[in-house]
Amino acid sequence: MTRTHRLFQLMQTLRRLTPPITAQSLAYEMDVSLRTIYRDIDELRGLGAVIDGEAGFGFTLIEDATLPPLGFEDDELEALVLGLRDVAAIADPTLAKAASSALAKIQARVPPKQAHRLQHAVLDARRYRQRLEPRIDVAALRQAAWDEVSVRFAYRDANGVATERAVKPLGIVYFDETNVLLAWCHLRQDFRIFRLDRMDDLSVTQDSFRPHRVSLLRDHLAHLRAEDDRRARDRTGTD
Repeated sequence: MTRTHRLFQLMQTLRRLTPPITAQSLAYEMDVSLRTIYRDIDELRGLGAVIDGEAGFGFTLIEDATLPPLGFEDDELEALVLGLRDVAAIADPTLAKAASSALAKIQARVPPKQAHRLQHAVLDARRYRQRLEPRIDVAALRQAAWDEVSVRFAYRDANGVATERAVKPLGIVYFDETNVLLAWCHLRQDFRIFRLDRMDDLSVTQDSFRPHRVSLLRDHLAHLRAEDDRRARDRTGTD
């Protein structure tokens, strides 16, 4: 592997793995020594890459707009087409429009041969099952999650019972038939899942829970995985 190719692969690895990324993880992924990782990190920084962190704490790549854009492999372009077209099919109107815009921008910036592949892609995504549309501003809900501020809304559960909820919004999951909010609920003092089509009267508060969204979301997902494992054991009768 040439030095240039190794630096390129290191940038890709920093983009792909969840930060902060330890030098040991990078060395394992790249199949090189720790000394090489530290030297290559310093070299990337010298070339203009903004990489936060240090030995013992892990590294985080902060993209720098002054760096030249990386090219895409053909399979990566196919994945982008499929993913963005699926977003356009299932997401809220603001995000769906953004997906279509992003695809057009990518097509305008890749080489002509790859632009042709994008325009006439083999893959596509269609959803024919009617989804229940949310009655709230999903873009505002997404922004509240990014801003790490609590939101309030009226909610009606599957039995028609109405409650007023104040929650910390952690993430939105897009399913085939409906979309749901993963959140920490102040009323229940626990993690909860709310269907967006059962929410009304959304309001964004000034109650910040920064910087805890990522750690709360990680705990919420771990809780969901544990519940899935428990149900699987109950079905099979295993311990």
